Amino acid sequence: MTKKKKPAHKLRAQAIILLWRLLAKCSPHALWRLARVIGPQIHRFSQRERYVTNVNLKDVYPELDRPERHARSRESLVHSTATMLELGFAWMAPPSRIEASILEVHGRELLDEARGQGCGVIVLAPHFGNWEILNFWLSSHFPFTAMYEPPRICALEPTIRHGRERMGAALVPTNSRGVASLLKALKRSEAVGILPDQVPSWGSGVFADFYHRPAYTATLLPKLVARTQSRVVTGVALRLSGRGFAIHFLPADERVYSADETVSARGVNACVEDAIALAPVQYQWEYKRYRKTPEQEQNHPEHKKFRIYQKR
Repeated sequence: MTKKKKPAHKLRAQAIILLWRLLAKCSPHALWRLARVIGPQIHRFSQRERYVTNVNLKDVYPELDRPERHARSRESLVHSTATMLELGFAWMAPPSRIEASILEVHGRELLDEARGQGCGVIVLAPHFGNWEILNFWLSSHFPFTAMYEPPRICALEPTIRHGRERMGAALVPTNSRGVASLLKALKRSEAVGILPDQVPSWGSGVFADFYHRPAYTATLLPKLVARTQSRVVTGVALRLSGRGFAIHFLPADERVYSADETVSARGVNACVEDAIALAPVQYQWEYKRYRKTPEQEQNHPEHKKFRIYQKR
């Protein structure tokens, strides 16, 4: 069985890489137009993505009526589609073309001031807009380290690593060795990036409100801050309706500096909320942010009743 799967995976990887190369030749405007064709079809036919997006939007924005929620759900999946189509552009297009697509940069002084004071900078990069464009800009302008988890299709790893590292970024594994690398980078007054909205494994997080519902949130940030006295900012690459991108760096909620992990985690989630407020439809609402529950952690005998997502 294993021998049969490997060639299939290799062929699939080759097809994906070829597609990325073709998409890398397109402009952001062309990719956006393509996303506006494909995205509504994903919303229509992909039950899982549509369902999770709608559940999240209904929970986070209860004031929206059904037509408004449907429209926002549809537009969100258009943006998620655009992010996927832009991967080849972000990883393979000539750097000059990517740099030209970044039309605005806001808040760079937050990074410059921190590094000027000899502090490292922790960039919270949520699943918003195009985080690969953010990685490109950061690694083009600062010594930059980020955690990296290999793709499920192993044959894609060399291409993805090259795309993310080609401007100088250092990718480190999502384990204790990777954390040690982040600490060393911060002590050198460099910038590091972490995902603030990815659900961690049990034992690596705490429950803290994301909007009004408890979400299991990683506790890596307070550990890094406590050991390095680094500054924290939120960074996103906002999509400008196919014209290009605007990089935004936002001041972090002051609670992220708390030694109390739960308080810090609430600050992290508030940072994500501030980023989402820039353009709510550009957040990846099809991600099951609330898939772990406090009742599950407490081994409540009926913890399944507290889930907000049903199997799809």
